[in-house]
Amino acid sequence: MKIKVFIHGIAVDPVSNSPVMLLKEERGNRILPIWIGVLEATSIASRLENIQFPRPLTHDLLKNILDLLGIRVPKVEIVDLRDNTYYALITLDIQGQLVEIDARPSDAVALALRTGAEIYVAEEVMKKGQTFTESPVEEKETIVGATEKDKERLSEILEELDPTHFKYKM
Repeated sequence: MKIKVFIHGIAVDPVSNSPVMLLKEERGNRILPIWIGVLEATSIASRLENIQFPRPLTHDLLKNILDLLGIRVPKVEIVDLRDNTYYALITLDIQGQLVEIDARPSDAVALALRTGAEIYVAEEVMKKGQTFTESPVEEKETIVGATEKDKERLSEILEELDPTHFKYKM
């Protein structure tokens, strides 16, 4: 089963000072954090904030090439999590023929933002990933699919976050 998600925001992990892409399910409260690179975070954030650069960034260039060739991007999917690495697929519609291309989730999402593609996460990835919920709960939330050390670290990070940590939010 695939869960439709949207970019909830880009945050900065206060421990590692690394960007974190937060994907929230469209019909639910689960949020999947995925640590990403600075360049990918810049590309995503610039699109979220409608910042225009004098020259195209890599994801803008790719979109321009796809547009020129008449290729649509109907969806991107985060399909697997193995050895702490997320895997994604970009679906291309080439004159009615669907082709899937392997990609990093951050690149897939950056391209989806530019093309209007839908973003999905496989249910299994949501279960294996370090998901948390946005809505307050009375008892401590459970983070599934991670080591105890990872769960403690993420819980600490999430407890310390406040709205000012979210640099870009939709």
